[in-house]
Amino acid sequence: MKFVAFERAKNGTGASRRLRITGRTPGIVYGGNTEPLLIELDHNALWYTLKKEAFHATILDMEISGKESKVLLRDVQYHPYKQQVMHVDFQRVDASTKLTMKVPLHFSGQETSPAVKADGCLINLVITELEVSCLPSQLPEFIAVDLSNLKKGTSLHLEDIKLPEGVTAVTHGKKNPVLVSVVSVAAEVEAAAAPVADAKKPEGKK
Repeated sequence: MKFVAFERAKNGTGASRRLRITGRTPGIVYGGNTEPLLIELDHNALWYTLKKEAFHATILDMEISGKESKVLLRDVQYHPYKQQVMHVDFQRVDASTKLTMKVPLHFSGQETSPAVKADGCLINLVITELEVSCLPSQLPEFIAVDLSNLKKGTSLHLEDIKLPEGVTAVTHGKKNPVLVSVVSVAAEVEAAAAPVADAKKPEGKK
């Protein structure tokens, strides 16, 4: 995915404020063996590009002064109540160095699974993105997760899915986290009704 940025000469709160007034968003590119680069981007183009999932989870082609370089989006700062991007951070990508990135999970097959089709259960997506480690060339845009074999009373764990070649999950100490759980409708109704029933009990009675 490609986007265009421009070098900016001035730094600081005042300079950034004036930049935003003109419809630009300040940013920075860091990493690699070079100094951080101050950049600016067209705000409206950036705003709509940020709505695309791929802009957050894939290696990007950044064009500055006719030259392209590979970067990753690392941070976005939004205005607390306006529809405005305040600042963006990008990291340069080294083709020979592994990177760590959160990749979205794309689920399919919920409706045809025995848990839903036969038993009328609810599918609870516990994790919707997975942090992975891999070389830049191996970074997937998303990871497909098939739920068509889910059954009542079961859960889908990390070890139950196949990751792309060269990609490993970063779980921060969790050995085999749950990605998806199956919840029966009856259990969901009982859980919702319990607080109501407790609230109706007379004071002093258990």
